[in-house]
Amino acid sequence: MNRTQAIKKIAATALGVVALPQLAKSMAALPDGVNGKINHSVCQWCYNDIPLDALYSAAKRIGIKSIDLLNATQWATAAKYGLTCAMAYANDWGLQKGFNNPSFHEQLLKDYATNIPKAAEAGLKNVICFSGNANGLTSEQGLENCAKGLEPVMKIAEKHNMLVSMELLNSKVDHKDYQCDHTDWGVRLCEKLGSPNFKLLYDIYHMQIMEGDVIATIRKNIKYISHFHTGGVPGRHEIDDSQELYYPAIMKAIIETGFTGFVAQEFIPAKANKLKSLKAIKICDV
Repeated sequence: MNRTQAIKKIAATALGVVALPQLAKSMAALPDGVNGKINHSVCQWCYNDIPLDALYSAAKRIGIKSIDLLNATQWATAAKYGLTCAMAYANDWGLQKGFNNPSFHEQLLKDYATNIPKAAEAGLKNVICFSGNANGLTSEQGLENCAKGLEPVMKIAEKHNMLVSMELLNSKVDHKDYQCDHTDWGVRLCEKLGSPNFKLLYDIYHMQIMEGDVIATIRKNIKYISHFHTGGVPGRHEIDDSQELYYPAIMKAIIETGFTGFVAQEFIPAKANKLKSLKAIKICDV
């Protein structure tokens, strides 16, 4: 299941339920707290069959500060548990329809003009955006279209001291034809917009698939990166010793750059005890 499918499932099943004995067992298996060198977050869609209150409670217990990818109706519930949403939705179209298509610019501007002030009022700092699928557009035309559509959005973001971050996704396995699928393309868009309020969400899982060279790329481009997502490669499951990325080294490299944003777990738990998979926080807690 990818993020788009999960979001559809969430909409269809509301909060979802899990058996109470299983949930109690999951809570008991949570790791101890964290050391605080990394600001930890976790993506809600990966736990869509866990009631939100249970997920928030578990996150708070082990030192996770944020729940990623919540919409405006969910921010208050996270705040009730003392959590923020370090990467929030301002538009509910998903990944395929984005700023590279001029026919979407008017509605995207309305959505971001509505939700950026709401996010700022809720104390949030970062909202996500997407390039959308190429649908035949050249790399250059897609970049030009994104810049044109984002320029008025950035004026609103700058007014409210809000970051707008475009996510880097792989077009090889999970999101066929997605345009912002290489770090260089995203950096060029950052440079073209020239706004300190526009940055990139560097998804380590996705960029390992597309280009590799993760640590060197992060070091080179950290000034353009506002946020990180994780995931095991291959398979997008737990970031353990079954996959090819060594996350302790990646996290150390991120810390060494002086990065003070958030790192969010966005792997899909393969184990039946899903909350137990949050032990990945300890792997990243270097």
